Amino acid sequence: MKIMWIYSILAFVLLPLASFGQNLPLETVKQVDLNRYVGKWYEIAAFPQRFQRGCTCTTAEYEMTDKGWVRVINTCRKDSPEGKLSVARGKAFIVPGSGNAKLRVQFFWPFRGDYWIIDLAEDYSYAVVGNQSRDYLWILSRTLAMDQALYQEIVERCRQKGFDPSRLKVTDQSCR
Repeated sequence: MKIMWIYSILAFVLLPLASFGQNLPLETVKQVDLNRYVGKWYEIAAFPQRFQRGCTCTTAEYEMTDKGWVRVINTCRKDSPEGKLSVARGKAFIVPGSGNAKLRVQFFWPFRGDYWIIDLAEDYSYAVVGNQSRDYLWILSRTLAMDQALYQEIVERCRQKGFDPSRLKVTDQSCR
């Protein structure tokens, strides 16, 4: 009986600490120049998502429209680098007052998801995208590969923002 109480007390004290970072507001970068952000990005690593199951060689391409929203084209190869090409087209809408760092992405009407730019290289060579609940995370690069030391620095910053780095899966980009 005493052991049960100890476990209960430990669970009560430690479980909130384990998710501490997840309850904090997620900071985005201050400002994003969308003209520099648009273009092709390669997925370096991401939290696995059901809608990306079996994807390799994943890319995201963004293009500004004259209507003020961003055209999104996500592609991947299914199940292997030689697999069938899968394409998802969507729209991203800028959240007013966010410095262009928060977008709402829509692939199926009327559903929209948060796309928050939480880390961005000064030269726009890499970007990190997540959401407030910390269940989405993508590390993107303008190139197929990323320096391992830089990757580890980005992963550590993500951990400090409350993301669980053990969930990251490195993306196979060997088909390019």
